[in-house]
Amino acid sequence: MSGLELERDLISIMSDLIDMSVPMTPRKCVCPTTLDSKSIKSAYEDVRSDASQTQWAVFKYQDSKISCTARGQSFDKFRAQFRPDERSFGYLRMMTGDEMSRRLKFLLITWVGCEVGVIQRAKVSIDKALVKSVITNFALELQVESLDEVDLDLFQQKLMQCGGAYYGTGEKGI
Repeated sequence: MSGLELERDLISIMSDLIDMSVPMTPRKCVCPTTLDSKSIKSAYEDVRSDASQTQWAVFKYQDSKISCTARGQSFDKFRAQFRPDERSFGYLRMMTGDEMSRRLKFLLITWVGCEVGVIQRAKVSIDKALVKSVITNFALELQVESLDEVDLDLFQQKLMQCGGAYYGTGEKGI
């Protein structure tokens, strides 16, 4: 069999495998996520500022762009920002320490609601890198999926675990 005959046979086999009657349409492409860096940076600096009363900021997707959608002081209002069908990010300011030493710590929360689809869930890990290019200073990063996990006491406990020395003035149990 010559090379030309082999090529014709291969083309014949390939044309049998490809149904040419079905039009080739472009496939849906997931748009790359972008950041509203200005709104995120402004909220980030507001939460970090000692002169500000702002305790938290939330960054949500608006189509394929992540931007700051809310800021505030009350933890209950922070918690209310998260819905089961959404993906978002939260930045939270918390006071930690004991009677001897009080210090501010910051948390980066990644929220992936329980009703979010598989593709969107997977995309969060890539998009988180974009958010972290602006939100650069935090002591703890958590991913949460239910409102039960958005709990002030839980966050406080996690911060204490990662925060180093905790002396307290209580008595030691020996």
